[in-house]
Formats: sequence, C-alpha cells, structure tokens
Amino acid sequence: MEHTDAPPQTRFRTSLGEIAATIVGRGPYALLWHGMFVDGNSWGSVVRELAAHRTLVILDGPGYGASAHLTRVSSIEECAEVGAEIIEQLGGDGRVDWVGTAWGGHVGMAVSALFPRSIRSLIAISSPVEPIDPVFRIKLIIANQVLAHFGPIAHLRHVIHDAQLIPAHAKDRAMTDVIDTALTRVPRRSVAATVTSFIVNRADATHRLPRIQAPTLLVAGDDRGEWSPEVMEAAAALIPDAQTRVIAGARTLLPVERPAELAAEIVAFWARLDAR
Repeated sequence: MEHTDAPPQTRFRTSLGEIAATIVGRGPYALLWHGMFVDGNSWGSVVRELAAHRTLVILDGPGYGASAHLTRVSSIEECAEVGAEIIEQLGGDGRVDWVGTAWGGHVGMAVSALFPRSIRSLIAISSPVEPIDPVFRIKLIIANQVLAHFGPIAHLRHVIHDAQLIPAHAKDRAMTDVIDTALTRVPRRSVAATVTSFIVNRADATHRLPRIQAPTLLVAGDDRGEWSPEVMEAAAALIPDAQTRVIAGARTLLPVERPAELAAEIVAFWARLDAR
C-alpha cells in the first residue's frame, strides 16, 4: 500500500465517537497516537522520515484536534478498545506497528496486553507506567478545574510548556505553538475531561508489562524525572522482548524536541523488526 499524494484525511467510527486521522506513506500500517495537550500535528517533524518505511495513520486522540470532543470521563482501557477498533477498520493483516508518546504509549501498552493480535510492534515514548505522585495529583485536580472553567490561560500554558519541554525548548515559540494551538482548537471542557481521564485517574500499568508479547522499544528523554532511564530499564525488564533508548536534550514531547533523533531510533527499530 502506498499513499504518496496529499495526505488523505479519514475518520473512524469508535466507541468514543469519530476519530480523525491523516494517512500518508508506504508499506505496513503504523498507528501514531500523540501525548496529552497536543494533537496529531505534533508528529509533523518526523512524518517525512517515517513515511518512507510505513503507511502512517496519524490520529487525533479522543478529545483533541478534529476528533470527537470528550464529554465524559474515559480511561486508558477504553482508549485501547478504540485503538483496536481502528486497527480492525484498517484491514490489511489486522496488525499495526504502534508508536505512542506519553498518553499514546500508555494506550499502546494496553492494546498490546489486551488485544495482542492487533500489534506487530510497540514503541512507547516517555510513557511512565506508574500512577502520578499523590501530591502532584491534588495540584493537577485544582489546575484542571481552572482549565475547565477558564480555558488554557497563560499561567496554565506555561506550566504545560515546562512539563512537556526542557527549559531551553520552553522558550522556543515554534515548539510551544504546537501545544498552544492544540489546546485552543477544542473546547476547554474536552481538554479537561482528557486530563481527568488519562492523567489524574491513570492507574499503575506495571501488571500489563509481562503480557506484552510484541517486540517493544521504550524511549525516554534524559530530563523527565518520573520516566528516568533507570525507571524505564526496570519497566523494560518486565517485558519479554524489549529494548530501550535514551535521547538527550528532551523531556516529554520528543517528536517536537528531538525529531531527527527520535525518527532515527524508530526507523532503526523497524529495520531490526523487518530483518527478523
């Protein structure tokens, strides 16, 4: 399969409403699911390199971009069902190479454990498997109430920039615009519902790791405390077939912060997979 003209836009009917996607590239399907506070456009700087090796299905996750707004509390497990529904609608051999950042990595882990026949391989980028710190959780609940009522005001945007980007990148307008544009594209209550569903209520996913049978690559930036290289290595040790990589000069939003380095790691992983 090859998509070489202007990237076609499509929509998938799922249990969380219609999910928008852009499809571009050639070869087997790879499904790209972004992290929190951004949308499918956050993959923009890696698309050209990755599309030479896979047919990319670049989603706007539930509640973001052109996808259906999130109007209720959901869960990572429900997102996994959405992922499996999309993979089934794609056809082909019924499997994809899953690439997810943060939230997208959490969903990919759940799909891999719950719907193993749907996943050819898994790449989870900056996706800590433990729940958030209880003290931070309380602060996040308060901040999310502000977001739900007043939208992404300047103070909240700056807090998000600092969580997603290393200090030097948080001053880079091109990088922060990826976040700000995504936050202002959709209703504030939709974004707030995603925060409650996929961060505040995030449960420990460690128990799923031994059930992931697909070849897996875990990736961390060198400046995300809760997903340090050491924590990532401990998680990888629980997955039967896992590799790890650390990319310097990045925090959470690696496709934006270090696109060339990330794309190189993804392509190399796929090449090793294809050579098996």
